[in-house]
Amino acid sequence: MILDIKGVLAAPEVERLRTIASEIGFVDGRATNPANETKVNMQADPKAPLASESSKIVYDALGRSREFRDFVLPKRVAPPLLTRYTSGMKYGAHSDSAYMPGSPGFPLRSDVSVTVFLNDPSSYEGGELAVRIGSRTTIAKGAPGDAYVYPSTTLHEVTPVRSGERLVSITFVESLVGDEFKRNLLYELNEVGALEGLKMSWDNRVRFETARNNLLRLWSNS
Repeated sequence: MILDIKGVLAAPEVERLRTIASEIGFVDGRATNPANETKVNMQADPKAPLASESSKIVYDALGRSREFRDFVLPKRVAPPLLTRYTSGMKYGAHSDSAYMPGSPGFPLRSDVSVTVFLNDPSSYEGGELAVRIGSRTTIAKGAPGDAYVYPSTTLHEVTPVRSGERLVSITFVESLVGDEFKRNLLYELNEVGALEGLKMSWDNRVRFETARNNLLRLWSNS
């Protein structure tokens, strides 16, 4: 399942991230995936002075988004990373690595991938995020501040940028519920509860919430 979340970042946060991107140093994107010859992009130097600020802005915004929390059930979130694509850059079809750097000494399992868009989509040509689900491909090119959330297991790519600049922040999430099917089912139950809960009798609503919470307990990673 894929979720498109509008306005995760507020306008001042988007502007601050753009300013940071204009000042921070960028390095070759293959630094984090040197074996992938189709990865042609730039990413913020994690050692740069402004890197931690840019990461915290996106991290905090995702943390306050109820849509994000309900959909992903986050256990740990990798430090978000500014990524830049200019004309001719792309990231060929790939699935994300099973484990990503997390806390020192503790790798993070990538269950869910997140792209937060920072540039107006009309300011660059190409650069769409294409995610393959079975025989279909979904295309994402969001407005500034929008987040696109999708399974890390999917085959996906960033199409070549033909002109302009694509600026995004990316991160990866280890969910409390690693199984995608179970996680999606819990999300659907949560949505039904939110939409229909007030129409239920109190006894039925309590039973529904008890069942949903017990499934979350049962399926959560220890």
